[in-house]
Amino acid sequence: MEGGWPLEGGVLLCLTVSLLLPGGGKAFTINCSGFDQYGVDPAAFQAVFDRKAFRPVVNNSIPTQVNISFTLSAILEVNAQLQLLTSFLWMNLMWDNPLISWNPEECVSLKRLTVSAENLWIPDIFILESMDVNRAPPGLTAFVNSEGRMKYDRPVRVTSICNLDIFYFPFDQQNCTLTFSSFLYTVDSMLLGMDKEVWEITDTSRNLIQTQGEWELLGINKATPKMLVGSNLYDQITFYVAIRRRPSLYVINLLVPSGFLVVIDALSFYIPAESENRAPFKMTLLLGYNVFLLMMNDLLPASGTPLISVYFALCLSLMVVSLLETIFITYLLHLATTQPPPMPQWLHSLLLYWASPRKCYPSVPQKGNKGLGPTPNHLPGKGSQHCPHFLFPHLHSLLCLLPWPPPSPGALHGPWLSLCFSVGMKEPVELVGKVAGPREAELTGSPQSRVQEEQEAQRQPLVDLWVQFSHMMDTLLFRLYLLFMATSVVTVIVLWNT
Repeated sequence: MEGGWPLEGGVLLCLTVSLLLPGGGKAFTINCSGFDQYGVDPAAFQAVFDRKAFRPVVNNSIPTQVNISFTLSAILEVNAQLQLLTSFLWMNLMWDNPLISWNPEECVSLKRLTVSAENLWIPDIFILESMDVNRAPPGLTAFVNSEGRMKYDRPVRVTSICNLDIFYFPFDQQNCTLTFSSFLYTVDSMLLGMDKEVWEITDTSRNLIQTQGEWELLGINKATPKMLVGSNLYDQITFYVAIRRRPSLYVINLLVPSGFLVVIDALSFYIPAESENRAPFKMTLLLGYNVFLLMMNDLLPASGTPLISVYFALCLSLMVVSLLETIFITYLLHLATTQPPPMPQWLHSLLLYWASPRKCYPSVPQKGNKGLGPTPNHLPGKGSQHCPHFLFPHLHSLLCLLPWPPPSPGALHGPWLSLCFSVGMKEPVELVGKVAGPREAELTGSPQSRVQEEQEAQRQPLVDLWVQFSHMMDTLLFRLYLLFMATSVVTVIVLWNT
C-alpha cells in the first residue's frame, strides 16, 4: 500500500501502545529450543530486552513491589568535622517481571538465569542521605527465575550525612540513617517492602563486617515513612544504624597518661614546703602536660566540644591552681622567716582552735601544787597561756614538770614564752639550752649581744606561729585540692556512663 506505514513500524507502534494501555501487556513465553545445544539463545529474550525502558507490568495501574535489603560489610570512616559516615553496603533488590516466564521442563530443567543488568529494567532506588555519586562497578548482572522473579545485587560505597554527637567522645554512640526511596516513581507506580527481617540484616552484617577498627555495629532498626514532595507521595524505608566507638585506643593514649600526670601532681604536695624543689617540680609537670596535649591533639575531634576536652581543661586548671598554691605557701614561709608581721588576734585564735590546744598545767590546783605559785588565771598577760601540744609533742610532759613560777618575772615573756609557742622541731635538749642561753649571755656576754639575743628570743615565737600557719594553710589547700579533683573526676565519669 502506497503511503502506508511500513510493516516494521506498525509492529513497533502496536507493541508500544499495548504496553502503555491498561491490561494490554502479555507475558512472553520463552522459546527454549536449542538451549541444550547452544546454551541460552539471546533472541529468546530480545523482546524483553527491547522493553527495558518501560516498567514491566501487564497493567499500568498496578504498582511494582520492590523488596529491599542490604548488608553492611564495612564502616570505613566517621568524619566528625564534616558529619559524614562512609560505609560499604551490598544492596539487594527484588521484584517481579511479569513479562518473563518459561517452562523449566522444556528448557533442560533451567530454572535460573543471569542476565546483564544493562538489558533489564532496574528500579531507581537510591539513598537520600548519600552525599557522593554512585560508585558501583559497571557490568553487573541480575538473576531471573522461570517465574519472572528478578534479583539484583550491587555493591555500594555510601558517603552519607549523619548527625554526629561527639559530646561523650570516646565513649560515644552514633545513630545514622539510611533512607531508601525511588527518585521517579510515586506510590502509584512503586511500593517498597522488605526482603528480609531487620534482625536477619543485623546478624548478617555483624558476621560479614570486615573492619574491626574504631567502630562496631550495635544494631539496625527500620521505619516506613512516606515522603510528600508537592503533590507527589513517595514510598520510603528508613534504616537506623547504631554504631559505637571502641574507646580502648583513646583510653590508653589519652586518659591514662593524663591521669598519671594529675596523680603525680597531687603527690607532689608531700614534698616539704620549705624545700626549693616543689615549685620547679610542679612547673615541669605543667609544661609536660601542655606538651602531652599538643602531641595528642590529632586524636581529638576537630569540631565541637567533647567531654574529654572539658576533662583535659579541668586537669590543666588543677595543675595551675596547685602551682599557685605552692607559690603562696612559699611566700608565707619567706615572710615568716624574714620579717614576720604581727599576727592578728583572730588569726592567732583560729590557729589555736585548729590545732586543738592543750594546757601545760592543771586548771585546778592539785594536791602537790599548793604553794608553788599563782594559778593560770593569775598569770600576767593573756588569760589563756596554753601550749599547743602539736607544736612540741615531745616537750609537753617536760614543760609541765618545770617549776613554777619562773626564776624571774621578766623571764615569762622571754624564754618561757618561746618554749610555749616554739614548733616541736627541736629536741628537748636544744630548747632547754636555748632557755639558759640569755642568762649565760647576761653573765658572760656584752650588753649588745644580750639585747640581740633577747630580741631574737622575743621574735622566735612569732616566726614559729607564722611557720605553723603556713603549714596549716598548705594542709588545708591540699585537702581542698583533693576534694575538688575527686568531685570533678567522679562527675565526668558519671556523665560518660550516661
